[in-house]
Amino acid sequence: MSAQIASAKVTEQAAQGGVLLKLILFSLSLGIVPLSSYFLSEKYIWNGNSNLAAITAVVAANIVLVAYIVLSMFEDNEDQQKAARAKEESRKNR
Repeated sequence: MSAQIASAKVTEQAAQGGVLLKLILFSLSLGIVPLSSYFLSEKYIWNGNSNLAAITAVVAANIVLVAYIVLSMFEDNEDQQKAARAKEESRKNR
């Protein structure tokens, strides 16, 4: 029974936080941002130098990944703070 409650809580948190929406957004960004940065920087910034354009694309991909990790950490911290507040409130109500 406790496994059902745990899975219900996870589903509820996912619905409230828009986790799936964030995952889709970052997945699309991980595909679009590096490709567009490669071709745009190759044409407009590096004047046809594909090596520098590839480095630009790698940096862009890493920026997207770091942004996803940072956002996930902040979201996790908010969840932990909410749980701590709820626990403290339940102690006060006793």
